[in-house]
Amino acid sequence: MQIPLALWDFAHCDPKRCSGKRLVKMNVARELKVPSKFRGIVLTPIGEKIVSLADLSIVERFGVAVVDCSWNELEKVPFSKIKSPHERILPFLLASNPVNYGKPYHLNCAEAYAAIFYMLGMNSYGDEIMSRFNWGHAFYEINKDLFKLYSKCQTSEQVEEAQKEYLAKISEEENNDSYDEDGVWINTNRRESQNLDCDSRHSESEEDHLSD
Repeated sequence: MQIPLALWDFAHCDPKRCSGKRLVKMNVARELKVPSKFRGIVLTPIGEKIVSLADLSIVERFGVAVVDCSWNELEKVPFSKIKSPHERILPFLLASNPVNYGKPYHLNCAEAYAAIFYMLGMNSYGDEIMSRFNWGHAFYEINKDLFKLYSKCQTSEQVEEAQKEYLAKISEEENNDSYDEDGVWINTNRRESQNLDCDSRHSESEEDHLSD
């Protein structure tokens, strides 16, 4: 990878399932110690701005890092020691990993890296990361409409607005769904390609994890 990838791993997940650890073992990403600095984009649960095309030059020059931790253990993460001048979050996206398949926002490390590249029009980098996982090809496929939408947004504010409009549209379509007299669901808008009721495969101990 020509773009530097890194992560802070707080060992909150099963190491056998951790995509971040796998990428480190493959020398695709490097592990950062605490405290340490990272000059690129950092995906962190305490970020306030959404990734956008405005971040392209930062990613090209300095790369991407993720904070690999669990939502249930955020209080144990020393965020003050891993701050970056470019803290970011991701918009609405669906996971394709086997632990949280079809669940909004539950991306693992590999998906988080790839999501940034797809949003910034750097698809070959996203494909390279996802090709290392047998489930990886599905990530772009189930989110391709969203990636195309977000990749047109120049700023974080525009991504946020696009996300809001997309979710409003989905909500409206769900309200229009109906059932026939036998209780069979009828999709009145033919929304197969945007169906959010995907098969959710996860264990109780892992569904809360931020980046497997």
